[in-house]
Formats: sequence, C-alpha cells, structure tokens
Amino acid sequence: MIINSKLPTVGTTIFSVMSKMAEDHQAINLSQGFPDYPVDKKLIADIHQSMQEGFNQYAPMPGLLALRELIAEKMERFYDASYHPDTEITITAGGTQAIFTAINAFINAGDEVIIFEPAYDCYAPAIKLLGGLVKPFELAAPTYKIDWEMVKKLFTANTKMIIINSPHNPSGSILQKEDIDALIKLTKDTDVLILSDEVYEHIIFDEEKHQSVALYPELAERSFIVASFGKLLHATGWKVGYCLAPAKLMAEFRKVHQFNVFSVNTPMQVGIAKYLKSADVYQNLPLFFQKKRDFLRQLLQETKLELLPCKGSYFQCVNYSQISDEKDTDFAKRLVADFGVATIPLSAFYTKGKDDHILRLCFAKEDATLEKAVKKLITLS
Repeated sequence: MIINSKLPTVGTTIFSVMSKMAEDHQAINLSQGFPDYPVDKKLIADIHQSMQEGFNQYAPMPGLLALRELIAEKMERFYDASYHPDTEITITAGGTQAIFTAINAFINAGDEVIIFEPAYDCYAPAIKLLGGLVKPFELAAPTYKIDWEMVKKLFTANTKMIIINSPHNPSGSILQKEDIDALIKLTKDTDVLILSDEVYEHIIFDEEKHQSVALYPELAERSFIVASFGKLLHATGWKVGYCLAPAKLMAEFRKVHQFNVFSVNTPMQVGIAKYLKSADVYQNLPLFFQKKRDFLRQLLQETKLELLPCKGSYFQCVNYSQISDEKDTDFAKRLVADFGVATIPLSAFYTKGKDDHILRLCFAKEDATLEKAVKKLITLS
C-alpha cells in the first residue's frame, strides 16, 4: 500500500522524545509543561461527586451551560468583555483542540496564516493539514519582541489568519499595549482573523497586565480566544479548555467541533463548575507561579546557564553557550543521559529549526524537584 502522508516531515514530537528519555534514564523531567504536585483535593471531590450523582452521559455540544456562564462572568470581571454563554463560548477538549478547530473552521487550501516562532508546535501542522501556507515570523532571543513593521511585509491578499500567544510558550515573553496597538492597525479594514492563544493568561508576573484581545473591541470582533482549565487548575491531563468568539465566528467553530469531539467530559465540567463557584482560583495564581519562577532563577544563578527574561507562563529559558557549542537537541539529550535532567531545545519550536543554544525548563514543579534538578545542572561543564 502506498501512503501519501499529509505531514511527511512530522515525526514524534520532541516533548514525547524527551519525556521518554527522562523515563528511561530516571531523570528529573523539566521538559513537558505539567505540574508534579497534586490537584486540590476539593476539586477531586467535586468531580467524584458529580460522577456519583450520575453526570456520566453526554454533555451539551457547546458544553455545560453552568460552566459557560462562569466563564462569561470571568470575562466580565477581568476584561470588562461580554461573551454570551449560549452563542459565544464553547467548552473544548483542551486548548489544542480549540486551536485545531478554529483553524479548521476557516483555513482552506492556499490561505496564509502568520505565526510567530518559536511557536507552540500544534499551529503549523494544523495549517498544513488543511492545505494552508504557514508564514512564520522568527523572533529573536532574548526578548522575543515582535517587529510589527516587518510582520506587515508578510501580508498578502491571501493572508487569512494571525496566531498570537501571550503569555508566550516557550519564551515566557508577553505582549504589551504597543503590540496590541500595532496589531489593531495592521488588521484594520481587513478580513484577517486572529487566533489568540491565551492559555497562560493568569500566569503573568511582576504586576504586568495580560493584554487579552478581549480588552479591545477592534480585535475581539475578529478573534478566537483559547483558554485552558488544565493550566488554571494544575490538571493538564484532564484536557478541558474553552474557546470564545463572536457569535458569527463561533457558529462556524461549532460546525467543526460537533463533528470532531461533539462534547467534552461531563463529570469534569460539572465538577469544575462547582469548584469555581466556591474557590477564587484566579487571585493567587500569578504569585504562586512567580515564587516558583524566582526560586528557580535564584537556584540557576549557581550554574553557567544564562537566564532569559520570563514575564509569564511556567517556563524559564536559558542559554547554554558558555558551556557548549553543541546543537540544542544534542545538548538536551546529553543533559538527560549524563546529568539526569530533561529539558526542551527551543529549535523544536521553529519551522526551520533555528538554534540559538537555548533550552526551556518547566518550573511548575515542587521546590524540592527544582532543587534536585539544579544541583545536577551546577556540575555542567
């Protein structure tokens, strides 16, 4: 049988590779972005209770109404933005499914999508699967700041969508007000859509304000916003997220969603809704992760690794140029095999494999885990 792959250059992701290596070498896994500390016992109890009470069958296609109403309340609270629970909010099987569905709903063969690299690795494959053309704009370390005048040169008559991500995975950078102003100017009087990946929206540091597109009507009217309960509740394995968009855009989103997953895990939705009504999970999250960021950065001062800025997300990037001139993939694999610490090489986030000798470390870990990891990294030479 001859198989014509739709993604001929795509293999196993670097995340799976590094996690498997971490398992094989019994290394400390700072590669994939997931916590190693427990979920709140009350949240577990709320979900268990929802199962016991019989919420085990299909949820409504858009998601549990009570949960969508809580999301609408949150958007009003944080962004003074109005999203109707019936027509403008959909619960999804994680943020990645929401991203894929938004792209699938609008991108056709020949459409161009601008992404900013280093980029979360699901963007480009989703575009390519639909016959779209990825137009990557490479950001430069250490700040990963966007040069909007250069981005403007990527625009053509076929530009259909721009994907933005703030706080940014993997760099930890964030968009500022001037970035939003430039994006408004760039998309004004166009039909270009915006897909705003905001899964780390509440993990932002140093009293910075998250510049959600929901804050700006000129952008909100053309935007999908993707968010994640996994990041919010320290439960990435549950794969529950949501998408927000104006009704006319969400109607198209749901056309794809209903034939993709149809609906999302019912007891999870019921339990999460109950939990959110009784706990203000948003208030302490920035400080919780800022302390972890600061703790890791303090520990890393004892190493030869150069710290890059980190304004959000739960990832810290480091430059290892003072230690080695190896390719980042080779260096990352040597770290696992010889030093027992798994990280992610940033070249994996670039279409062309741009290698600036930078690694990404996840600090959503117990302090003891971070201490053990850095003790191993101190011996690097």
